Amino acid sequence: MPSEIKTVTVNLSFEKTSLPPFQDIVILGKDCPLGLNGVGQCLDLLVPDGFTRHEVEDEHVAAVIINRNILRRLPSEKIIDILRQRVFPFVGSTEIVKVDFTAKISYDSLIVKLDT
Repeated sequence: MPSEIKTVTVNLSFEKTSLPPFQDIVILGKDCPLGLNGVGQCLDLLVPDGFTRHEVEDEHVAAVIINRNILRRLPSEKIIDILRQRVFPFVGSTEIVKVDFTAKISYDSLIVKLDT
């Protein structure tokens, strides 16, 4: 009986990451395995007071977790309205979705009085 040779092929890739593995916003589906409390507790351990939790009324989405730095630029209600229109329709009820969210402030023109 001929002897068999067994081979294993391994594909490997990696990249630098940080904790938590997202920066801006996380959307939790209604039936995601970890749930709001589980994800919230993990975040509290990794980044104390870094994120706020917001439960929402939606068919598939249970909650939104927002980086506090973003809330300095926009109130949570506005952020959730944007997400409800643009992102919620694509979130499955068992998913945890990472959202990259940039809020840039700009001024059109400023009038500066000079002392003369």
